[in-house]
Amino acid sequence: MDRQILEAARQALTDVTPMNHDCGRHCGAACCQPDEEGHGGMFLFPGEEALIDPALRVSDAMMGSIKVKMAECEGACRRDMRPLGCMIFPLTAETNADGSVYVRFDVRARPLCPLMKNGLMGIRRDFRDAVSSALSLIASDPEGRAFLTAWEDEEDKYVFKL
Repeated sequence: MDRQILEAARQALTDVTPMNHDCGRHCGAACCQPDEEGHGGMFLFPGEEALIDPALRVSDAMMGSIKVKMAECEGACRRDMRPLGCMIFPLTAETNADGSVYVRFDVRARPLCPLMKNGLMGIRRDFRDAVSSALSLIASDPEGRAFLTAWEDEEDKYVFKL
């Protein structure tokens, strides 16, 4: 993935957060905690490994049919060097039929994030706009778009459909 696109996407999110203060204070940073088996982490966007906190453990993983990197943490990292997936949480990308990207809640956030109960209105508009800009930048790169498609497919595994 083009490094300049990735850096611009990360830069769009440097100074914005979902709330006016650290939202992790509301939930004990639930999104940063490992699961019951001691696992926790975030898929890294292509080429992102060089841009994140070197204290994070990075391993190979599969996301659907593509090989990716995953960063694992123990509940804390430098905010400016978090994985992009952490920066956009609890939002994520979804692709419309015409190929355009829009922002919606990450279904995996439902059991973790107290912001979910207020819907998008519970999240600052400038944060939503920054996430939208960042994800549109990522989608402009072919490797970035393939990653977003695989991410969306991965999320679909968590959607309950009758």
